[in-house]
Amino acid sequence: GGLSNVTPPTLVNTSRRLPGMKEQKLIHEGLITESLPNGMFWVRLDNEDLVLGYVSGRIRRSFIQILPGDRVKIEVSRYDSTRG
Repeated sequence: GGLSNVTPPTLVNTSRRLPGMKEQKLIHEGLITESLPNGMFWVRLDNEDLVLGYVSGRIRRSFIQILPGDRVKIEVSRYDSTRG
């Protein structure tokens, strides 16, 4: 037939990130000021910003307790600096 030489259209990746690349996160240190339900915490960073943080899966699986007054490292998204 006449259509045997036609190649099907291909999808073009129009996103700005390459496949498999993760979002860049900034790592800050801070002090836990308040414990919230479901493994969430208010963290005051060294630059005095207040960030809502949550426990990572690895820490949650290991049943490590995190209490107010503990110093922690927190990954903060470049796009939403109020959560980490």
